[in-house]
Amino acid sequence: MASHIVGYPRMGPKRELKFALESFWDGKSSAEDLQKVAADLRSSIWNQMSSAGIKYIPSNTFSYYDQVLDTTAMLGAVPPRYGWNGGEIGFDVYFSMARGNASVPAMEMTKWFDTNYHYIVPELGPDVKFTYASHKAVTEYKEAKALGVETVPVLVGPVSYLLLSKPAKGVEKTFSLLSLLDKILPVYKEVISELKAAGASWIQFDEPTLVLDLDSTKLQAFTAAYSELESTLSGLNVLVETYFADLPAEQYKTLTSLKGVTAYGFDLVRGEKTVDLIKGGFPQGKYLFAGVVDGRNIWANDLAASLSTLQTLEGVVGKDKLVVSTSCSLLHTAVDLVNEPKLDVEIKSWLAFAAQKLYEVNGLAKALAGQKDEDFFSANAQALASRKSSPRVTNKDVQAAAAALKGSDHRRATNVSARLEAQQKKLNLPILPTTTIGSFPQTIELRRVRREYKAKKISEEEYVKSIKEEINKVVKLQEELDIDVLVHGEPERNDMVEYFGEQLSGFAFSANGWVQSYGSRCVKPPIIYGDVSRPNPMTVFWSSTAQSMTSRPMKGMLTGPVTILNWSFVRNDQPRFETCYQIALAIKDEVEDLEKAGINVIQIDEAALREGLPLRKSEQAFYLDWAVHSFRITNVGVQDTTQIHTHMCYSNFNDIINSIIDMDADVITIENSRSDEKLLSVFREGVKYGAGIGPGVYDIHSPRIPSTEEIADRINKMLAVLETNILWVNPDCGLKTRKYTEVKPALQNMVAAAKLLRSQLASAK
Repeated sequence: MASHIVGYPRMGPKRELKFALESFWDGKSSAEDLQKVAADLRSSIWNQMSSAGIKYIPSNTFSYYDQVLDTTAMLGAVPPRYGWNGGEIGFDVYFSMARGNASVPAMEMTKWFDTNYHYIVPELGPDVKFTYASHKAVTEYKEAKALGVETVPVLVGPVSYLLLSKPAKGVEKTFSLLSLLDKILPVYKEVISELKAAGASWIQFDEPTLVLDLDSTKLQAFTAAYSELESTLSGLNVLVETYFADLPAEQYKTLTSLKGVTAYGFDLVRGEKTVDLIKGGFPQGKYLFAGVVDGRNIWANDLAASLSTLQTLEGVVGKDKLVVSTSCSLLHTAVDLVNEPKLDVEIKSWLAFAAQKLYEVNGLAKALAGQKDEDFFSANAQALASRKSSPRVTNKDVQAAAAALKGSDHRRATNVSARLEAQQKKLNLPILPTTTIGSFPQTIELRRVRREYKAKKISEEEYVKSIKEEINKVVKLQEELDIDVLVHGEPERNDMVEYFGEQLSGFAFSANGWVQSYGSRCVKPPIIYGDVSRPNPMTVFWSSTAQSMTSRPMKGMLTGPVTILNWSFVRNDQPRFETCYQIALAIKDEVEDLEKAGINVIQIDEAALREGLPLRKSEQAFYLDWAVHSFRITNVGVQDTTQIHTHMCYSNFNDIINSIIDMDADVITIENSRSDEKLLSVFREGVKYGAGIGPGVYDIHSPRIPSTEEIADRINKMLAVLETNILWVNPDCGLKTRKYTEVKPALQNMVAAAKLLRSQLASAK
């Protein structure tokens, strides 16, 4: 039975890798301890796939941090600031590139296509000397082989690697990254040769950039790369894997004409139109890896529908050339339903996590080979029918309210400059006002309190007392630091989406449905299974409590509808925008209750707005239209004097700046420092922005503490392109993952830098 998995989650069913990494970074365990945990995880994953009957099992999809960073290490493309002097790249250099260290900042991190996974962006230029510097792909192939498991080694393809890179600092932004193709291919040849020598019979190149809108130069690079690799690949079966969207016709033609390639992988969940391209012509004698099992969501596959698609494709490509696969790596889904004993039985029957998807892939492959497991298919059909007819899925009132939004526009009555004037009279803030993004460090003690309350080991009274004490501590600290607009620190929240989902109808939650976001950071996306509404206020008590502790403005902190949508596992039985409008109405109720409670500054985070942008330009306008509309719905009813903030992080925003302006927020705080101030270039190019804006002045995803001078220099760069009266001073993101020993000095330096600039600006008048 021909079955294949594109890739698999690497954190482990109970986040074993996360805890091993953090223990190693904290100096509590050795490199050998970390390597042992990693080896055990790899062995267990390979054996699990083998036991589930998977034929083509991937290797080298495990990573200590990120697969693109692994490729950078393989190519020896280490930026000079990390002081690497050749030889095999070890943990010290590898983790410095990922996380920075006391003396140098980390490499930029950005979203992997339209997922919530972040990759480390390679920094390349004409002077990079590529050299084979990490033998990980070969080592892991041999490791699996020694365990008796034959695998398909997976490499990030050479063209996608370059297209996902950026010019290094000091290199012209117009530098052609593809001009480096001839320099990296010799390293790829060395890796391929070693894999062949080790006994590999298949190799997988992930070339997901093929689904993007590419010009002829970029398409030509694929043709050139695989022509150059053809002789080295001779004797191997070569799979080029694509995912996340349909392939445009031109890209399909390029892919299926590549030299030396014997198999093509397609996402047939997000790329339904690709089926028509395959029907229109598929190269004779080549393999089709058909991604019919969704690697991005947790709903059980419709096995009957998938089998029908596969049978159609079998008629085109031939029986022994069709392989059943996942739509993309299962990295983007939760690990195993077995670890969910408390999940509602009915809802659980509707789900398939990564471990269950192995059996779906194999079950389809068996059915295709004439060995259909009738019980398996029957149970699946029953689960799908139960989900379709369940009364808990549909709320007619919610559906009617959301439907009524579609034809209308929602905007605040007054323009932003008039609103800012009214808000300033009320808030009386200095120029360059300082604030933070929302969360403060989540200590071990704080997590213990939440855990014990959830487990009913402490009373509600004890819990509320503890959280109030924590809020008071955070408020006093901010007052001592002399921050202008305060936050309550969010001690009652485990996660910025889960916290809200737990108080909205239509959501379910897993205990261990963790998904890697970056490095050791995992998120646990809620499951939106039904219509969404807000039964009761969600944050008003905590925000009011915090405001009563200070005379300074206290931000009410909410997560926006688009981010709740994009950071959840969303129901797939209605269009995403309908679900988003339902969430927007729920958040609108909350915004208006906060305002009534005397909260004058309300932040509605849309960290994931850019992330949901479709990969193809032809589909982007529709998404941006409903996403921006959803945000505006949340705050259309507030007074001019109520200041609406929003926050966005780690993404390339320059191409959607007009949509960001169209959101009509009073103040936007946005990631800026880790991406080397890329955001500011938009304003240098003449985009006029009249609302308040806080491009982040330091990177919170690194333990490094920036100096006052460094932050002041950043602010000066912002002042060169932005008006003084609209600029805010804030970190890049929330401080939840940092320690107080890092947060206090960093914020101290941030406030000192703002005050220094204020005095300089005053004396310059």
